[in-house]
Amino acid sequence: MAEVLVYVDHVDGAVRKPTLELLTLARRLGEPVAVALGNGAADTAAALAEHGAVKVLTNDAAEFADYLVVPKVDALQAAYEAVQPAAVLVPSSAEGKEIAARLAVRIKSGIITDAVDLEAGDEGPVATQSAFAASFTTKSRITQGTPVITVKPNSAAVEAAPAAGAVEALAVSFSDAATGTKVTARTPRESTGRPELTEAAIVVSGGRGVNGAENFAIIEALANSLGAAVGASRAAVDAGWYPHSNQVGQTGKSVSPQLYIASGISGAIQHRAGMQTSKTIVAINKDAEAPIFDLVDYGVVGDLFEVVPQLTEEVNTRKG
Repeated sequence: MAEVLVYVDHVDGAVRKPTLELLTLARRLGEPVAVALGNGAADTAAALAEHGAVKVLTNDAAEFADYLVVPKVDALQAAYEAVQPAAVLVPSSAEGKEIAARLAVRIKSGIITDAVDLEAGDEGPVATQSAFAASFTTKSRITQGTPVITVKPNSAAVEAAPAAGAVEALAVSFSDAATGTKVTARTPRESTGRPELTEAAIVVSGGRGVNGAENFAIIEALANSLGAAVGASRAAVDAGWYPHSNQVGQTGKSVSPQLYIASGISGAIQHRAGMQTSKTIVAINKDAEAPIFDLVDYGVVGDLFEVVPQLTEEVNTRKG
C-alpha cells in the first residue's frame, strides 16, 4: 500500500488535534508516515502510533526553532524524497499553508488548500473544498506531481487505529535559505483556559449587538459553561471590544466547529465566510430580518442580554 506523508503540528511533543485528524484522513489514502520536527519530536511517537502512523520520521535540529519556515520545508522535502509518498498532508494553519506551498513549488506539484474532506480516487486523492463563503462545495484533485493538500481543522473525527509507529531519524541537509530569517524573541500567548479557536468543537461569538467590551463577559460565561472558544465579528474587533486574534471571518480566522453560536451578529458575508461550514449554527439576534437567520439551523429572535444568561444558567444547571 502507498505511503502518505503527514506533517505533525506539535508543541514540545504534545500533538495537536488537527494532526490526529490528518492521520484519520491519511488512512483512507494509504499508510500514514508522520514527520515530526523540532524540540520533543520523538515524544510524539506514542500518540501518532495510536492514531495510525506506521512510521514516525523525526529530527530535532535547533534550526527548526531558531529560524522561520524554510528549515521545516527542507525537512519535509527530505522526507518526501526518502518516502516517495502518494500524497503529502499538512494542517491548514497559516504556517502549514506556507510550508505546503513552498514544498509544492520545490517538487513541482499541484497544491490544494483548506480541504474539508478527502477520499481516495482512481487517479489520486479527491479533495472537497468550500468555495465562495461556503455557498458552493467543490471536489478537485491534483493533476501534476504528488498531491500536496492542506486540511482545515475539524474536517474529520479523530479515530484511534493503533499501528507500529516505528521511529526513524530523518536526515536533513539545510539549504542556504534556511538561515535567512532568524527568530530573535518569542512571547508566549496568555492562556485563557479555553480551546484554540480554529480547533474548538464549540465556538461562541459576539458581534456588534454585544455593545461594548465589558459586555463580552456574558459571551465568555456561555463559552466557559460549554467548554467553548470565544469568537468575535469584525465589527466587534474593529470597535476594540475583543482582540483581533479572536476574529472570525474572511479577514480573520475560519472555523468549522460542531456547534457555532452567534450572538448579536447580523451575518454579513465577511463573517459568514469564516463560519459557514460549521456543522450546527445557532443565532441569537433581536432583529428577525438579520441575514444570519438565512443560514442557521436554530434561531432565537430576542435580546442577547436576556437570552444568553438564561442559556448559560440552563447549561450550568444541566451539568449539575
